[in-house]
Amino acid sequence: MAKYQRAIPWIVGATCLLVYPFVDQALNLQTLYAVTDAAVFVVLALGLNIVVGYAGLLDLGYAAFFAIGAYTTGVLTWPGHGLEWNFWIVLWCSVVIAALFGVIIGAPTLRVRGDYLAIITLAFGEVIPIAIRNLWNLDIRIGGWVLVENFNLTNGPQGLNPVGRPRLFGFEFGFDPLPWYFLILVIGVLVVLTSHRLEHSRLGRAWMAIREDETAAACMGVDPIRTKLLAFALGASFSGFAGAFYAAKLQAIFPELFRFQVSIIILCMVILGGMGSITGVIMGGMFILFFDRVVLAQSTQLVRGLGRILNITPLTNVDLQLWRWFFFGATLIIVMVLRPGGLFPSQRWRAEIHATEGAGAEPVVR
Repeated sequence: MAKYQRAIPWIVGATCLLVYPFVDQALNLQTLYAVTDAAVFVVLALGLNIVVGYAGLLDLGYAAFFAIGAYTTGVLTWPGHGLEWNFWIVLWCSVVIAALFGVIIGAPTLRVRGDYLAIITLAFGEVIPIAIRNLWNLDIRIGGWVLVENFNLTNGPQGLNPVGRPRLFGFEFGFDPLPWYFLILVIGVLVVLTSHRLEHSRLGRAWMAIREDETAAACMGVDPIRTKLLAFALGASFSGFAGAFYAAKLQAIFPELFRFQVSIIILCMVILGGMGSITGVIMGGMFILFFDRVVLAQSTQLVRGLGRILNITPLTNVDLQLWRWFFFGATLIIVMVLRPGGLFPSQRWRAEIHATEGAGAEPVVR
């Protein structure tokens, strides 16, 4: 009976997700695009949760893998290159290439820890958009041989437009948000199931052992380098899914879409929801994006309307969305003080906090 009771919330949640888009269209709420974009960032947050939440590796450049996944799709489907591959093939190419770059950045850097790793990943996150911006006039020469001359790979600051769209049984995804919603829903379910299996696998336990004490884990037979490389590769592969979908949905990608702020907002989702908690990351991601896309936008309109009614000129020019980072920062400070494990901490994290509190020590926030 207990097993079926635990399944009830999942059944109710699945039903709501399936019914929601039809309710949105029936009531003309026009929130389907915003929810679809939010789901993309939730997929990204679940990938970062593997690196930060499970393995305890602070990655400040996760948006770079997002960019790699998106530009892989763009390069392989942009008409300017004459390739225009099928989207479903390109989707998996994006996953593989993003994972490959996860290994490339991880192999030489994962011997360092803590702040040093954070600085290296931050630099990687800054280098990738700059490289993308400058790979539109590519020359490759070896000695006197010219292999490539004036090759336009990424179209530079102008970006890639258009990007190939998916087709399924003769149906091409267009401007209707409904098929895009169900596509990201399928990708999200796949990512959640994969994350759940990884969390309870032998590899997942190795990640958590490294997070708690890398030296002790190595003494127990865990290979730290190999285990952390797998965390980077699998976390990056999730961003490949999100990047491919995002590029196809927008139909245009530019280097400015993958700035440092994207990495920070994804990290905020993981920390706010609860590091290592799948449910927490999902709820944290939806909470932040709902607050950013809906609450701040509606509050801005409300304040401006109040300013016009009261004839207060400064209020009519207020834009609360410019203060988003202030609100995010204040929220993180409050959450870290009141709930160090996040809003929905994992059972392991909750047990650690109770154990330290029971021993009379302060909880340690990693």
